[in-house]
Amino acid sequence: MRILNILFLLSVGFCYGQNLVVNPSFEICKSTPESIGQFDFLVTSWNSPNYGSTDYFKGSSKTQGFLNYRGFQEAKSGNSYVGCYLLSEDNYREYIQGKLSSILEFDTEYTISFYISLAEESMLSIKNIDIMLVSENASDYEYGTFIDINLKKSESTLLKTNSKQFYSDKMNWIKVSSTYRARGFEKYFIIGNFNSDKNTVTKREPNFKKKKDHFAYYYIDEISVIENKTATIEDKKTIEILTFQPEKTYTFKNVLFDFDKAELLDVSIEELDKLYQHLEENKTLNITIYGHTDNVGLDSRNKELSEQRAEAVSNYFIQKGLNPERVKWFGFGADAPLTTNDTEENRAKNRRVEFKLSNK
Repeated sequence: MRILNILFLLSVGFCYGQNLVVNPSFEICKSTPESIGQFDFLVTSWNSPNYGSTDYFKGSSKTQGFLNYRGFQEAKSGNSYVGCYLLSEDNYREYIQGKLSSILEFDTEYTISFYISLAEESMLSIKNIDIMLVSENASDYEYGTFIDINLKKSESTLLKTNSKQFYSDKMNWIKVSSTYRARGFEKYFIIGNFNSDKNTVTKREPNFKKKKDHFAYYYIDEISVIENKTATIEDKKTIEILTFQPEKTYTFKNVLFDFDKAELLDVSIEELDKLYQHLEENKTLNITIYGHTDNVGLDSRNKELSEQRAEAVSNYFIQKGLNPERVKWFGFGADAPLTTNDTEENRAKNRRVEFKLSNK
């Protein structure tokens, strides 16, 4: 059953374009890291664009595994991730530069995303973790401080993620995502904090009362750059539901999750963005999200999973900028099926996320 689910999700993702990032989860490397600061030397198709010593962590490493000198986090996918000082004293910064399998097409829209998690030892968290798209390998920034976009070495564009909240989660991987319309030169990209210390907005983490270890250190994994393809006839049917009736419950068509997980798949973004735009244009509307599962598994786990999925959708809207007071979510587990759970087809119908709009 699980294999069938995975194959289905992969086929859906393919319809929305392939990931153009080469070695997107840092799995391909020359050898297992034996000490910190080896990202630039070990990871295939990646490098540090300045003199910062970005770290590479691999689960099989006895010295630089998931339990490392700044905390503990399992990889978002695969067996590897990287760690960067996105803020440290005297403007010290670390970045990662990746390579695309092809130059981005002019006037084509792409979704660029990656996952981050704040390391346990971090005293500070920040809001702005941005992306610079460049035409050439920018490995010649000959300093270890922040990359000043005014001193760019090649044709480039800075894509700001403009988060409304601080990235302060030390337990989970948080998705950072933004859309970008290409200018037709982009072959490489850099992820990091492009602001000076003075211009970086920070938040002190609650467990750090003494003013010491002034830094924000983040783990990064699973980077993707995917073309937003022109909607097919079936996709347009989803988009056309923007003529909503208040107090009527609708089912999301393409809001999908991996098996037994509550992290939104990339194919979910287009539909969610369309609904977010509708909410922004109609300020008098509130939204309620409902999560549902089939009856396979423990009731307690189904209830928990449905709540987590509904919350994931709600958090996406909030991170986009929707006022949290306009969003509510609930999880019903398997208690409110659309049909019987006697076939896989029926169970698929019962696994769903719904929403209802209402006037304030």
